[in-house]
Amino acid sequence: MTTTATQDPQDRPARERASSSGVSGASGTSGAALAALPGVLSSALAWTDAHRTRFALPDDVLEPHTQVNATLKPLGELAQLGSTIRRTTAPGTPEHERAGDLVTYAWEQVHEGALLLELLRAEPFAAYPYEIYAAFAGYGLRHEGFEALARPLTATRAWAHTEQHANRQLGLVNSERRVGVVTHTDAGGVLSRTWLGGLSEPWMFEGPSGYALTHTVFHLTDWGRMPDRVPEKIDGYLRTWLPAWADGCLESGQWDLTGELLAVAASLPGPAPAELLDAVWPVLADVQHPTGCVPETGAPVQDPAPDPYPFIDCYHSTLVTAFAAALSLRSLRSPGQTDGSPPGRERRTA
Repeated sequence: MTTTATQDPQDRPARERASSSGVSGASGTSGAALAALPGVLSSALAWTDAHRTRFALPDDVLEPHTQVNATLKPLGELAQLGSTIRRTTAPGTPEHERAGDLVTYAWEQVHEGALLLELLRAEPFAAYPYEIYAAFAGYGLRHEGFEALARPLTATRAWAHTEQHANRQLGLVNSERRVGVVTHTDAGGVLSRTWLGGLSEPWMFEGPSGYALTHTVFHLTDWGRMPDRVPEKIDGYLRTWLPAWADGCLESGQWDLTGELLAVAASLPGPAPAELLDAVWPVLADVQHPTGCVPETGAPVQDPAPDPYPFIDCYHSTLVTAFAAALSLRSLRSPGQTDGSPPGRERRTA
């Protein structure tokens, strides 16, 4: 990944700071991540909470002209990442309560599942209503009517043979697990067809393959909740190459992808990759605006205004930063801990 290095407030390139911290292999600063993470998590969640109305669905959300990526997608991400943060943080903490409030808000926006049922009726061939619903179902929020309609739809031949990229299919398998139905195919077979599952040459890493890689891990581990689902070979491959990839993302100012790679690092089984987390988190913490938001890409601005970036250019990276921070804190404080949820039933149906 090669673009101009971004600058920190002291005009020192992020690449230089990352290298001096150990992201490229030097010894890390012990405890640097733990020192930065609580503030990063708290600030990112505070910004998200203060901007919750920006995730609100428009009145015409069910109309054909409505842009899904600008309406339902952000809300689904709020539900998914908020529910993971809620499960990952300690009960009684402000972060735990705030994340729960955000999930409740998202559930209210879909009328406690009724709006998703209307979407499924209108587009029975589409996977996205089911995937959004699964984010809530995995949290324990259910709608009987939605599941009654989804059950026969997900048993069709068309559902089992929808043509999509392997990492997207893995996401659908995880959605089926979360809802608690028999999966339409085996996750292991799908994983082997992904960029990550094939242990692709690490120097072939770039933006699209990076996001495919991170989401493969998220779907495989149910968004970091079940690290033990990562096979040993993939675990070793990621531990070897994540530092180099993170280094490239820092150099090119890819803050959103940096956050996703940190979430991947914190989703691995066994001991946390502390050296990597110690090296990268202080850099991302410096990129975070005092209000708590994080830009997706580019040089961080020094504007003290309450909204230094357009919402569409920072909401996802801010959510990802909070998500990665919560997982990293869990990984560093309680290695190998999961929420104890049993895996969904999995069996090939076609």
